[in-house]
Amino acid sequence: MTRKTRIRAALVTATAVVTAATVSVGVSAAGSAKPSKPSKPSVKQIAALFDGWNAALRTGDADTVADRYAKDAVLLPTVSNKVRTDRAGIVDYFEHFLQNKPVGKKVRTIINVLDSDSAIDTGVYEFTLTDPGTGRKRVVEARYTYEYEKRGGQWKIVNHHSSAMPEG
Repeated sequence: MTRKTRIRAALVTATAVVTAATVSVGVSAAGSAKPSKPSKPSVKQIAALFDGWNAALRTGDADTVADRYAKDAVLLPTVSNKVRTDRAGIVDYFEHFLQNKPVGKKVRTIINVLDSDSAIDTGVYEFTLTDPGTGRKRVVEARYTYEYEKRGGQWKIVNHHSSAMPEG
């Protein structure tokens, strides 16, 4: 074997070894890659959803508030006996409720993050309402539950129950 032939053989062998190692590393890396789970939102992130809803109330626009709800959401509202199960019903409720210029404030909150796409925020809040005729203010304390789901990358209210405190 000539010197040139030995060098060629060495280069071919080295190239083959490098190629085999590269393929082997690529296969084992691909085999060991686990799909990453979406991370759970923090309690603080879920708490901020109420702040966004409360800010929507301050716009005075029922459609803006209804945008916070999923298309198939259920609303059991504070100051109405009628269960709202579609956007039109939710808009109707808020058209009347917003006339009182509600300002909400949480008194006590308990948040359970269920997984990366769902959470429940429950507790007690109070609303300062202003009578549109007299301008007189009153505070209504109520129990609440918001069930949130992430849909299409956005957090939506899928279930909202609010009832005035029985002692109030």
